[in-house]
Amino acid sequence: MKIVDLRTMRGPSYWSVKHHKIIVMKVDLEDLADKWSNAFSGLDKRLTKLLPDLGQPQTHTAYATPQALKHPPLTQELLADGEPLGHVIQHVALELQRLAGMTVHWGKSYPAHEAGVEYVVFAYQEERAGRVAGKAAVEIVEALCRKEKVDIKPIVAELHDIREEEFFGPSTYSIVAEAASRNIPYIQLQDSSIIQLGYGCNQKRIWATTTSYTSHAGVEVAGNKNRTKALLRNAGVPVPNGTTVYSEAGLRDAIDDLGFPIVTKPLDGNHGKGATINITNWKDAVAGLKAAQEYSRAVIVEQFIVGDDYRLLVVNGKLVAAAKRTPAAVKGNGTSTIQQLIEEVNKDPRRGVGHEKVLTSIKADKHTLDILKGQGLTLKSVLPAGQVLYLKSTANISTGGTATDVTDIVDPYNVLLAERVAGIVGLDICGIDLLTNDIAIPLNETRGAVIEVNAAPGFRMHIAPTEGLPRNVAAPVVDMLFPRGSTARIPIIAITGTNGKTTTTRLIAHMVSSKGYKVGFTTTDGIYIQGKQLQKGDCTGGQSAEFVLKDPTVNFAVLETARGGMLRSGLGFHTCDIAVVTNVAADHLGMRDIHTVEEMAAVKGVLPRTVRKNGWAVLNADDDLVYAMREKLECRVALFSMDENNPRILDHVENGGVAAVYEEGYVSIYKNSYKLRIDHAAEFPVTFGGRARFNIENSLATALTGYLCGFEKDEIKTALRTFVPSSSKTPGRMNVYKFPKFEVIVDYAHNTHGIGKFEEFLNQTSATRKIGMVSGLGDRRDEDTLGFARIAGRMFDEVILRQDRDLRGKTAEQLREIMTRGLQLDKPEVPIRYIENEMEAIDYALQNAPEGSVVVMFTENISGTLKKLDEFEQQFR
Repeated sequence: MKIVDLRTMRGPSYWSVKHHKIIVMKVDLEDLADKWSNAFSGLDKRLTKLLPDLGQPQTHTAYATPQALKHPPLTQELLADGEPLGHVIQHVALELQRLAGMTVHWGKSYPAHEAGVEYVVFAYQEERAGRVAGKAAVEIVEALCRKEKVDIKPIVAELHDIREEEFFGPSTYSIVAEAASRNIPYIQLQDSSIIQLGYGCNQKRIWATTTSYTSHAGVEVAGNKNRTKALLRNAGVPVPNGTTVYSEAGLRDAIDDLGFPIVTKPLDGNHGKGATINITNWKDAVAGLKAAQEYSRAVIVEQFIVGDDYRLLVVNGKLVAAAKRTPAAVKGNGTSTIQQLIEEVNKDPRRGVGHEKVLTSIKADKHTLDILKGQGLTLKSVLPAGQVLYLKSTANISTGGTATDVTDIVDPYNVLLAERVAGIVGLDICGIDLLTNDIAIPLNETRGAVIEVNAAPGFRMHIAPTEGLPRNVAAPVVDMLFPRGSTARIPIIAITGTNGKTTTTRLIAHMVSSKGYKVGFTTTDGIYIQGKQLQKGDCTGGQSAEFVLKDPTVNFAVLETARGGMLRSGLGFHTCDIAVVTNVAADHLGMRDIHTVEEMAAVKGVLPRTVRKNGWAVLNADDDLVYAMREKLECRVALFSMDENNPRILDHVENGGVAAVYEEGYVSIYKNSYKLRIDHAAEFPVTFGGRARFNIENSLATALTGYLCGFEKDEIKTALRTFVPSSSKTPGRMNVYKFPKFEVIVDYAHNTHGIGKFEEFLNQTSATRKIGMVSGLGDRRDEDTLGFARIAGRMFDEVILRQDRDLRGKTAEQLREIMTRGLQLDKPEVPIRYIENEMEAIDYALQNAPEGSVVVMFTENISGTLKKLDEFEQQFR
């Protein structure tokens, strides 16, 4: 078996609109092709022995088409009856991730176009883990088919390490999950643990449990235990007496002053690291000093307060949860060693490595061994029955401790105390640690004390306590970040189609900007923020969309969305407000396993399927494939057409729908029986006096989109009248240069559908001679290149044939032969001059253009072409 292609989808995609985080593998089964699981004797037993839980009930698995049907769980019986190997690989990839603590279940598999090749699609939690699991699944299934031995332990261990390194911690996850439940989008910032909640100017950020509102001063105060203690003591909060020391001499002075028992801990420590409690003799005090100085030269020495350990959590000034914490411990039975007791405790299914589960497994680390040594014990010692031995000096959950929820019994005095402490220190999210015999009694009556204040406190003990009620402490955090009535989103308009999407994107962005919005938009030539180009190149994929949505100055996004990005990694957003589909035609077929125009329509159709329920899909009613997209949509649909008598439009409007049509030379909006004329299309510069009918279509889509956004008629009209196509505003899209003796038009028409539309325009353009500079594209099918050349040969009086810099898989000779043949299909006598280099071809055209002629340059190097024409234009100024 061999993985031919492996892609990671991070957003809605052709393979799944609903399930965003999926791996798409194309697997060549090679000599195992056309064989199912029952063709390999004993495979069913070997596989279920290796992965016993493989046959457990799962959801949303399939072996069908991209629009998959449900399929039964992969049991030993099904394997024995016969299952496609792609389906087996899919289940193994999912199970490997589950064994590493990642809850994933969705997947599907189906044959590719090539014989013996399978698509295997499955969900992932962590991208790197998903890719590793997919590759491992292929190797495992092939090895088992060949009756080779397989050891999955190192694979699962690697996946587990990836999960611990990359998955959200429990606190972060709880906030992200709460935000997602409220339809608040999130983006994990690249190479960072920072999470952006919301889009554009409405975004907020979290880093674990620090937020956009967390005070730096508050964090600094909480990080300095002496400063914290002084502030609290001055505010009447009970705190332990203590001092800071730097040496054994200072430690001795502190003990003389405080007496035993004492606590030592690093001045700048956290999570209980370096802390030693209940020290009762000089030897242990020195050991505590050294342990603390591993983390901080300055060491706090303070009274040991007798009592249980409690954590009170305050969010936005209100106590939201409280937990009693108990250090990791074992209970003797009179026969088992301490090591055996630890192993027995760790068998609790709630315990795992790191943050994998609600409890952390207990490790007998150096700190534990020191505690045992201090009591004359080792890991081989046997504890008497009933004796409880604490294995850690602090009660942190991350070191194996447990937590019991006590939120409902906290005394009102202690509630007020916690809320005051958070305010005194100045933290929006604050964890207050205190020791007391009973949290249900006022702290000042139990002789307890606040021993620590924590910025970025962990939530795990509250969201998944060992005992008691779980508390949704993430909810008040999200309430604080996004108060009732506020929004986390910005409007998103997304545009796709085979042709016209770039111009439509720019028209819509111009219209929205004219309303005063701060627009970020993406196109095939770059990313623009408030009219300034910040990145150049084809920026129509998911990363470019995220670039705009992460920008804190943007309050409206207009995103051109091409099929390449959707097939490469999915969309960069999960929902949008309006999706525009201009058309679907035969282009890029045979690439990335899209072989038919119907399959291409399914790719483009992903976009309108992401529109929110009350949003709008703006569809071209003149295009059969685009019009058919409405059948799978849950959102509202609006149509546009160049034919006011289009039956689809008439039926749609009659049923209360909204539409835009080109009628009697006007761009008009139809709603019910009413007609709203926006303006005469010839008045829009982009239509070149009405000759560029393809830009009338784009104007229809733009006007309809503006109407659906609630813009006034005159605002739409003004926007369309003030959008003037130029090399700076619409590079490579109908850029016209008028020189004294001839005219040059630069365009990006690169497929049969696009050049066919351009032919309509050129036929209405007067010229003494029409000259075209064209090239073939190496990544198109021969028949597509032939069709493109045929139209070019028909529409021009003379052709300059050049080559692109990137031949995309074909040779210059191959492209020249196909293009020449196509150019002469309908007009064998058409003159063809072959000039391979594009810049040299431009020079020739400019030097030899007859008076009154029109030279059309279908360019690859847009910036280079426009620069050369600008320089040529300077001669006439």
